[in-house]
Amino acid sequence: MLGLDGDGDMQLPKLELADRPLVIVVGSEGKGLSRLVTETCDAIVSIPISAATESLNAGIAASVALYEVARRRSAL
Repeated sequence: MLGLDGDGDMQLPKLELADRPLVIVVGSEGKGLSRLVTETCDAIVSIPISAATESLNAGIAASVALYEVARRRSAL
C-alpha cells in the first residue's frame, strides 16, 4: 500500500513498487493521511513540485501517481 503525502519519505520518480499490484491511498485535502493510515502504508511518497506551487489537490495528486505507475508498467 502506497500513501501520497507532500512530506513523503521518497519521491514518486524513485518509486520501485510500480511493477507489482499496488493500492494508492490519497489523504484528504488539508489534513492529508491519518496517522493510522500512514503507519499501515508500505511507503509514503511525495510528488516533486516547484517551490512556487504550494501543493496539489487530492484528485491531481492521484492522477499524477496513477500516470507514473502506468508509464512505468508500459516500459516493462
